[in-house]
Formats: sequence, C-alpha cells, structure tokens
Amino acid sequence: MSQLFSPISLREQTFRNRLWVSPMCQYSAIDGVVNDWHHVHLAQFASGGAGLVIAEASAVVPEGRISPRDAGIWNDAQRDAWRPIVESIHARGSKAAIQLAHAGRKASTWWPFAEQATAGRGSVAPDEGGWVSEAPSPIAYVGFAAPDELNRERIDEIAAAFAAAAHRAVEAGFDAVELHAAHGYLLHEFLSPLSNERTDEYGGSLENRARLVLRVIEEVRAEVGEAYPILVRFSATDSAPGGLAVDDVAQVAAWALDAGADFFDVSSSGLVAHQQIDAHPGYQVPFAARVREVTGAATGAVGIITTGTQAEEVIASGSADVVLAAREWLRDPHFALRAAAELGEAPEHLWPAQYLRAHRAA
Repeated sequence: MSQLFSPISLREQTFRNRLWVSPMCQYSAIDGVVNDWHHVHLAQFASGGAGLVIAEASAVVPEGRISPRDAGIWNDAQRDAWRPIVESIHARGSKAAIQLAHAGRKASTWWPFAEQATAGRGSVAPDEGGWVSEAPSPIAYVGFAAPDELNRERIDEIAAAFAAAAHRAVEAGFDAVELHAAHGYLLHEFLSPLSNERTDEYGGSLENRARLVLRVIEEVRAEVGEAYPILVRFSATDSAPGGLAVDDVAQVAAWALDAGADFFDVSSSGLVAHQQIDAHPGYQVPFAARVREVTGAATGAVGIITTGTQAEEVIASGSADVVLAAREWLRDPHFALRAAAELGEAPEHLWPAQYLRAHRAA
C-alpha cells in the first residue's frame, strides 16, 4: 500500500488517506451564508476520494471577510447552512474541516470575477457595501484602502470570535478546524514585521508578534476540548526582504504546538505585493519539511502538486505527512481516485458504490 493512501490520525480523528483538499474561496455566499454552489463544490471532492475536505476561509466576524461575498461562521444561520454540506461530505467517506479566518487589511475587496476587480479596482467602499478594514498597524496593502489599527479591546473581541466560530464549527459537524495564519491575512499580518509596527505586547519581537495567533489557538482549544484537531495554515516565508523566513515560522509553529495546535499546513507568501516567488512543482515542500524537522509535528505540503507519483514522493521522503492540493482538485474532482490508479492502488473503499462499475471495468 502506498504511504499516500495510508490513514493518519490527529487526536481522536482518523483520516482515510493523506491527499487532502485545501480551502478555496468561492466568493459565492450571501451575507456569509453558503448555498448550493458550496454544497456541490465540496461534496464532489469527497466523492473523488479525498481524505479531508477543508472548507473555504470563513470569516469569524463580518469585517473579516475578504469580500462581501465571502463565507462566514459568525452566526447561527451560517452554522446551520454548513451542516448539510458537512453531512454530504461524511456520507461520501471523507472528513470535513473549516478554515476560520479574518482577512485583516486585505478585507472589503472586490471578488476576483467582479467587474470592478477586472477593471483594476481594489477595495469596496463603504457606500458600495464594503467597510473599513482592520489590521495590526495602519499600513495598506498596495492598491487597497488603508486599514484602521486594532486597539486592545478589538483584539480581545477577535480572539473571542475565533473561539465562538470554532464552537459553531463543532456544532455544524466539522471534524477539525484550521486557523488561517497565512497569505497576508490578519494573523499573518501580526506575525510579520513588514505589516506589524506595533510597540505594545503584540509588536516588536517575534514572540510578541506571535502573541495573537498563540492566544487564538489557546482560546480555540479551550472551546473545542482535547479530542478535537486544530490545524494551522502558515506562510513559511514572506518572500521579501525583511520579512518572515522559514525558521521564524518554524519557531512560531513550535510555540503553537505547545499552545494546543496539532498540524501545520505550510504554504508561503501573500503578505506584500513586492514578493518574489520562484514557483515550480513542489516548490513549497521544503518549507513543510523544515517545520516538521523543527517541531516534530505533522505537516502538510502544498504547491503545484499535480500527480499521484509526486504526492507519494512527498510522503515517502518524510518531507510531510499530508499533501494538500487546490487547483488540481478543481481540474479533476476525482484527483484521489486518479492518483490511486496511477500508484497501482485499488482501494475500492474510496470509490462511491455508484461509481464502482467504472473502477472495476478499468
């Protein structure tokens, strides 16, 4: 049996394989409430054999949405809309997680396929349905409106909102939560000296800049209990001078492990427009390997992983414990079934009973 298609356990959850679906924003929610598009979008990956399907970045407060059309989980109506989607994922044999997020200074922007975005506009103005974004420091992302600097009372509110959102995730039936501390969103903004110029206990040293993400992990752990897995997505580097480097993030991950996290989904970049990225197949795998080496924790690798052979090598080499993909699942919602066939595996349990005639005929 390939290592990619071996099970993996985190706390009291066991996932049927190590080929997982990364969160992918769909910009299709109304007032944060997901709908039939999200249902079909996510359930198809479970039919395709995924070990875990992670639902898209879902805001813990209204101001934390990337766009007015982002999903949320800050109220009970949103929780209730997620529940049948989770049930469909479970019915197809996969586990389900949700990414809890706050977009920080990258909030209140036009969704990618909006006419305004294609015309080059960035932020959605308050009189167009947007809002003033919030961040650790009043430093704008290039092309976006300047954010307000968060005061300590608002930081307290946001930390509590992550915990409340995690509680709703448990109620909705999700098997795990992922905290979004990557790609230039709020928790990442606190971590990086390029976006955090605070002089209080949330700024300055790496330990201070990590204070919020560690606090969020601790508050979420207190809310969900000891049996429930907590994943964290980090950007391992800002890919820009003066920004975070992989060993900085590995240190934060070590602290996060002590705070109650279980697994690190290791991506990179997204904080600044002047980043320099050499993107090629597997280019982010070494970041997951380094975080794994430093922390001893389970990690997930991402970054242009498109074949079963490539994914198997990531696991077999000890670079990571899980492979997460996004675009490849969009191209082929049955990516895991294809990868299994490519590796010579014949795990009938991955196949929906309705599809077995295709598998057996092959």
